[in-house]
Amino acid sequence: MSFTKVDELIRSDHSALYEGDTCIFLREYKANGGYEGETNSLIWNLKKKPSERLTKPGYQYKAQSIRDVIAEFAEALNPAWLDTATLVPVPGSKAIDHPDYDDRMVQICNGIRPNLDVRCLVAQSTSTEASHAAGDGPRISVEQLLEVYRIDENLVVPPPVNIGIFDDVLTVGRHYRAMHTILSQRFPGVPITGIFIARTIHPNPFENIDLSDA
Repeated sequence: MSFTKVDELIRSDHSALYEGDTCIFLREYKANGGYEGETNSLIWNLKKKPSERLTKPGYQYKAQSIRDVIAEFAEALNPAWLDTATLVPVPGSKAIDHPDYDDRMVQICNGIRPNLDVRCLVAQSTSTEASHAAGDGPRISVEQLLEVYRIDENLVVPPPVNIGIFDDVLTVGRHYRAMHTILSQRFPGVPITGIFIARTIHPNPFENIDLSDA
């Protein structure tokens, strides 16, 4: 499995991205697809809430999904890039003191290879609603994210020379945009790459319609 770069043909699907952004992904996640298909199943298992560990069946699949993503990242990422990069996981929607605080992206980054520079440079000060749980309601904005994101100044030394922002799914790209904003302000001029397990796609509503008699 190899990465695909977000280019001008698909960037409009992710409206928070800018023309100069460098973002790559491994898979495509179908919006409103539930558990249908390998990628959707993988993502939904990754997003299982820690508070459901003892109350809902199937939680064991979360750990397997983490291992699967680690293996895919380890295979696809450039070892030479990893030698110099600082891997920065996007914080989960819940603050560290919340029962549903989830460090899945931290686990994934740390599992890619021993002795990588994995740093939670951006911390979330208060809990917010997870984007995938918002349904048809309003999603958190970039501005709202910037209000709750902060740089952990205890982790800024040595200063990074190459930053990878790691997240599970690229949808609009709000979390990436907020992360990029705060990191580029703190570390001006440092190259930043967004690295995602999957990007969201919206299936064509007409793709299963038979037009042969139209």
